[in-house]
Amino acid sequence: MSITTISSRQFNQDASRAKRAAMSGPVFITDRGRPAHVLLTFDAYQQLSGQGTKITDLLAMPDGEENTELEIPQLRDLARAADFS
Repeated sequence: MSITTISSRQFNQDASRAKRAAMSGPVFITDRGRPAHVLLTFDAYQQLSGQGTKITDLLAMPDGEENTELEIPQLRDLARAADFS
């Protein structure tokens, strides 16, 4: 993974260059020499944010119910009565 740094002026003049660079790693966009924004591919963003595929999206797909495996983790904490004292 390579990190590319470009100025906001360069980004405005050649956004396609920044998008190509984002395919191989994050692109830092600076404003007056200081990092102000980061350009990522959507896949990299999803990985970074921990957003996986949602079950509703999978079930909405054709034949989604038949091809989707759902693992439900076992609860370890048992419910307790509330203490109102």
